[in-house]
Amino acid sequence: MMENKEKELLDFDHNHLWHPYSALGKEENLFPVKSAKGVYLELFNGDLLLDGMASWWSVIHGYNHPILNAALKRQVDSMSHVMFGGLTHEPAVELGRKLVELLPDGLDKLFYADSGSVAVEVAMKMAIQYWYCKGRPEKSRFAALKKAYHGDTWHAMSVCDPVTGMHSIFSETLPEQIFIPEPPMGFDVEIDSGYVDGVRQIICENHDSLAAFIVEPIVQGAGGMRVYNPAYLNILQGLCKEYDLLFICDEIATGFGRTGKMFAVNHAGVVPDIICLGKGLTGGYMTMGCVATNENIATTLNEKDPGVFMHGPTFMANPLACAVSAASLDILSKYEIEPMIAEIQHGLSVGFSPLKIITCVQDVRTMGAIGVIEMRDQVDIPEIQKRMVKEGIWLRPFGKLIYVMPAFIISQDALKFLTGKIVKVICEFYHEK
Repeated sequence: MMENKEKELLDFDHNHLWHPYSALGKEENLFPVKSAKGVYLELFNGDLLLDGMASWWSVIHGYNHPILNAALKRQVDSMSHVMFGGLTHEPAVELGRKLVELLPDGLDKLFYADSGSVAVEVAMKMAIQYWYCKGRPEKSRFAALKKAYHGDTWHAMSVCDPVTGMHSIFSETLPEQIFIPEPPMGFDVEIDSGYVDGVRQIICENHDSLAAFIVEPIVQGAGGMRVYNPAYLNILQGLCKEYDLLFICDEIATGFGRTGKMFAVNHAGVVPDIICLGKGLTGGYMTMGCVATNENIATTLNEKDPGVFMHGPTFMANPLACAVSAASLDILSKYEIEPMIAEIQHGLSVGFSPLKIITCVQDVRTMGAIGVIEMRDQVDIPEIQKRMVKEGIWLRPFGKLIYVMPAFIISQDALKFLTGKIVKVICEFYHEK
């Protein structure tokens, strides 16, 4: 009976459903999930997979968490949704209070968005409208780092790397932005003064047209899982202040503890003008994003024509999403984030250490609850993924990268199992080749 149900699901999926970055009906190694709990996915065939991805880094407290479940059940009984135009509600206010307490000082004006990518859109619109209100409408372009990834919506695509990113086929139709070389890789590497001089020159030559500089702080995610020295954030922010640009930090992937601090900007003590949040905000339960900014920007948007910020999604501040987000932040507040994430980083470093001497491996790096194995060549993703599932783990490699971003609740035993299986698969697969 279960086999028939699984086949029915796969047949319909194959004929009708797209998956992320896939051809319709051609997704290889599609595994139907029946349920999920903690750090495990249960497939329809009864297999359990230890999830090393936390559903693209969002399920920070694990699946099927009783506190998050209860928050949603309580909220759905009173109000699942109400428009935010002209109305407000307790979950939105409660979440706002918690975010203001967590965010760097001064970032206390909040805009609830539909998702992380939409949060980037909102931040960019906010920057453009800010300069319009300041009488500088020509400041409407953005500086971004090469190797950047900021999402799949229109303006977000425009600040993703135009060459190595995933959106090159749209490059002729996207707004043209200014791309700055990515910082040298390495959390502890010395600052490269030549690099800084080069960045300064590019900003100096283009600042009259630039509204803002948008960066992923400390860790560049889907553009290559690159880690760089936090001091570059201070330098980039300083250049923004010197040349009159807003500084936007995209913390969608790095926020809420992933790098070992509550926010990646905390490593540098930087307070950006605008910060984008998503992914772990709801504990991975549903889609939601948030944009936070300061008094100066909020006041400027309020006092100058048109006197309102020109954005307002239908599902803005959805009560269910706000309620589960507030509950997620409550759970997060009870963690001792720094030692908790340091323990995960240690487990990843130790677990992946045998790969450092394997010739097919280019680099092994860890940062907080992020572990990255960069291969010398493109990964045979379908084959590697099939082998990982056979070993009882779930990963989603891309390009040359095999990486993990587990839920924060993962035990050391589970982490050891996860890294051990990854090492086993890599060694066996590449030995065969």
